[in-house]
Amino acid sequence: MGSPARPMSPAGALSPAGRKLPWLVPAVVTGGLIPLAVLGLRAGAGALGPNAVAEALNQLGLLALVLLVASLAATPLKLVSGWTFPLRIRKALGLLAFFYACAHFLTYAVVDQGLDARVVIEDITERPFILAGFVALLLLAPLAATSTARMLKRIGAARWKRLHRLAYVAAVLGVVHFFLRVKKDTTEPMIYAALLALLFAVRIASAALRRRAASR
Repeated sequence: MGSPARPMSPAGALSPAGRKLPWLVPAVVTGGLIPLAVLGLRAGAGALGPNAVAEALNQLGLLALVLLVASLAATPLKLVSGWTFPLRIRKALGLLAFFYACAHFLTYAVVDQGLDARVVIEDITERPFILAGFVALLLLAPLAATSTARMLKRIGAARWKRLHRLAYVAAVLGVVHFFLRVKKDTTEPMIYAALLALLFAVRIASAALRRRAASR
């Protein structure tokens, strides 16, 4: 998952200093799961406040959005800084984002709605913010399913890149979901919208520079 890019060369497995970092991906995955463990401990201790389900939903949804934006930032960061290590953790960040998005939806569907399919379907069709979040989750599913090198080889690099551009659409829908959910104070979702706009700008500027260089 994450923004599409060319398959990494051996140099892409190196840090800015040129050293291999075999611990990097495990560290990212472990760090990414810590908030879930903390949330579970808080829930077990009854420390999520008077509306524990809403607090859990908010935390899980925010983690999904943060991790998705972080995965999309890997390629722009490489373009701006020249560092290659962000490309190594992009897939891990994307899969963590999908994991938290699934946890967010399952908490809503199972814990909040008691797995009442009729109510869930009504919410999806009648409440725009839930529809936006649900479509974002659906878009992330095929990206997670095709995140392996085997799937990249099977469907081809060009088709894989086109498919994984859906990560940008999912991120935009995630911000819309967040924006519609908070209703009043939209400061935080606007920050994520600005970050996404910046990532888009870097990618567009890089593509324009490549086209200009190729035309010379």
